[in-house]
Amino acid sequence: MADIAVIAHSGKSFGGGLAELRKVLAAEGVIDPPWYEVKKSRRAPAAARRAAAKGADVLFVWGGDGTVQRCIDALAGTGTAVAILPAGTANLLAMNLQIPDDVAGAVRIGLHGDRRRLDTGSVNGERFTVMAGAGFDARMISEADGGLKDRLGRAAYLYTGIKNLSARRVKTTVAVDGKRFFKGRLSCVLAGNVGKILGGVEAFPAARPDDGLLEFGVVTARNPAEWARALGKLAVGRAEGSPFVETTRGKKFKVRFDRKIPYELDGGARKARKQLRIKVHPGSITICVPPEATAASAEAAGGEPT
Repeated sequence: MADIAVIAHSGKSFGGGLAELRKVLAAEGVIDPPWYEVKKSRRAPAAARRAAAKGADVLFVWGGDGTVQRCIDALAGTGTAVAILPAGTANLLAMNLQIPDDVAGAVRIGLHGDRRRLDTGSVNGERFTVMAGAGFDARMISEADGGLKDRLGRAAYLYTGIKNLSARRVKTTVAVDGKRFFKGRLSCVLAGNVGKILGGVEAFPAARPDDGLLEFGVVTARNPAEWARALGKLAVGRAEGSPFVETTRGKKFKVRFDRKIPYELDGGARKARKQLRIKVHPGSITICVPPEATAASAEAAGGEPT
């Protein structure tokens, strides 16, 4: 059996909690694995690196998108696989990879599922696997963090999103793979490695997390009416049909703002910056996924499961 380790965000829970996780692992023959509990997601990378250095083949990560993102940032480029135990609010990567929100099911995938090499993206050197953005989405996420998200769950994003529909736009220039893509005022910029983002919205229907490319879009909506039109197109998978949305795909993106604005990685808020350097890192992380997820991905690509 592979060498197993566990990182658990002690403030997150689902199912029967960490006690159930220990019981499920023990029933699978994993007795007393190296176990690291952290109170904050920012403490997870050091624990992930320790687990990998001690020979962990599979690292079970119990937590939300922030904990998962920080562990992937620490493990990208190594041989340690990540098994997600989705104990957060949105669980975006788990949702995109069809990882269930029950402890026994998620553990079985980590121990007996497929291991899939996925791309990561990076913003100013820090990795993400789902999305990265600045402007509207980053403000929405930042204002929902902490007590509001704890009290309201996913509804916190709806509340803070509505608050920011009329936020001042920012002058921006964007280059994609060395060529000018956008110059003007925008309210949101988003890079995606997978299709579904917050709320399960299929923002990038053509996205695949192993194609060596990132999807990219800018939104220029400036008031609730324009946002309603843009989101209406987004909801039916036709964002490119909105006059307030421009999309493309590529490998490297340089985004310059005329003032510092906040950005986010996989739903985690980061400090404001005037410039974002975004790039893709093909096949740089191994994730444990259900066998049917690998098969469905290969079928969608017109190939055979591996």
